[in-house]
Amino acid sequence: MKNKIKILRAEHELTQQQLAEMVAVSRQTINAIEKGKFDPSLPLAFKISKLFNLSIEEIFQNE
Repeated sequence: MKNKIKILRAEHELTQQQLAEMVAVSRQTINAIEKGKFDPSLPLAFKISKLFNLSIEEIFQNE
């Protein structure tokens, strides 16, 4: 699944570790999501979308 997490993270000047802590996952999970190797659970996608004040559809695009 394509996503804009890396771009959003850069715009908000967050490291992978900082974002991971904010949504209660590991840095490795954020890295895997950014690279498209792991699709987030729905609750995690909601946490990320709420954090960036965007809809899930604005962040994640099904390939």
